[in-house]
Amino acid sequence: MGLGAALALTFSPNVSPQMVLRLYGARQIARTEMPELLAVVARLAERAGLQRTPRLYYVPSSMLNAFAVGRPDDAAIALTDGLLRALSLRELAGVLGHEISHIRNNDLWLMGLADTVGRLTRMMTLFGTALLIVGLPLWASGAASLPWLLVPLLLFAPQITVLLQLALSRAREFEADLDAAGLTQDPAGLASALLKLERYQRGLWEQILLPGYRQPQPSVLRSHPPTEERVARLKSLYAMAGQTGPSDREPPATESPWPRVVAPPRQRLVGYWH
Repeated sequence: MGLGAALALTFSPNVSPQMVLRLYGARQIARTEMPELLAVVARLAERAGLQRTPRLYYVPSSMLNAFAVGRPDDAAIALTDGLLRALSLRELAGVLGHEISHIRNNDLWLMGLADTVGRLTRMMTLFGTALLIVGLPLWASGAASLPWLLVPLLLFAPQITVLLQLALSRAREFEADLDAAGLTQDPAGLASALLKLERYQRGLWEQILLPGYRQPQPSVLRSHPPTEERVARLKSLYAMAGQTGPSDREPPATESPWPRVVAPPRQRLVGYWH
């Protein structure tokens, strides 16, 4: 079992980027399709000191999302159709800077490793619980002593592991925001993108009638920090830089060369996407 755990820790974080992108139906964006956006990616990758510029992929989904896969020397960033249509070029630069920060700091590998540790913890908890059940007749007859310290460990280890994973994810998100502000030299752009994503994803009536919906309380149960906290940190940066911050005027969204995806997301093995 120890050998299996070591092998899992060694190989499981190294998932092929192409396999992940295929799961989401992503396809690479050509330079002729969105040259301005690809130029932004190249400029941010150069500032980040990456050996290779991450490839940019389009995901045909109406959801507003972006994610990165791969290693610093071989990475890809995927943007959904909904995100490309909702954000301006300045806001997309902030989002891309955030993802490139994850790539530069190897957060993808780190979170993959944390996920593997969590899975191993749950597997070993299940194995230990099975041993306890099998050994109950021996302990009941007095032929063996019950390891009482093992019982609370089996009960709480998976939950503690999940809480530690969520705390790590929130910390890396905060750091990626600050790093993206340095890469773009425009913290107000990322702040504007975060505010817009919060507004689009929750909707007007949901904000009025269900302000806490989809935001687990307490905050230790969130994988991402609350948007207001992220924006507050960015505000302190653009205040120091003398920027005015996000404008009340709606900036023009980017022009997508593809037909709009209007179908609602459907349940897939990898979640609600397209």
